[in-house]
Amino acid sequence: MSRRLLSFGYLATAAAAIAVWQLPAAAQESHAHASSASVSPLVKVVRENTARFKDVAVAEAEGYSLQFGCVSGPDSGAMGLHYVNFDFVFDHGVLDPTKPEIVIYEPLPNGKLQLVGADFLVLADDWHANNKGQPQLMGQLLHLFEAPNRFGLPPFYTLHVWAWKESPTGTFVNWHKNISCDAFKGGEG
Repeated sequence: MSRRLLSFGYLATAAAAIAVWQLPAAAQESHAHASSASVSPLVKVVRENTARFKDVAVAEAEGYSLQFGCVSGPDSGAMGLHYVNFDFVFDHGVLDPTKPEIVIYEPLPNGKLQLVGADFLVLADDWHANNKGQPQLMGQLLHLFEAPNRFGLPPFYTLHVWAWKESPTGTFVNWHKNISCDAFKGGEG
């Protein structure tokens, strides 16, 4: 074999090895950009405006209090602990993506609470007094809960935004398959 062919063979092998070696890094970088680019604008707004609530004491200081215990579903996972700001709930049908009516936590086995999302809630009568149709927030339709319901509320619209814990069934579903109330030891707040 000539030296030229041998050199070309070494070069081709080295180039292939470098390309294969760089594939995982390129794929990882591409995935990182894709996942951050695919975050919805509403999730971004929720994260920006609730990051301070990772410390539940900050949420409490700003008027949020635990209601309903830990909300779990029959077989669909859970919603977690709802810390409700009643000033926002009873604001005559206003929906503001920077001011969620509810911030949601998951109780952890170590006794701490992990912020997992936010919930936007508007009473149906308040909404329909000033608006037509179903409410939406930054393009996401809210879900209607009829009365009577397990929360003792009149009919209301709600939108869960799982901004801090990814949900395998969707960012805006009511029930989060990977949230558990098993570690909750208290009653209402």
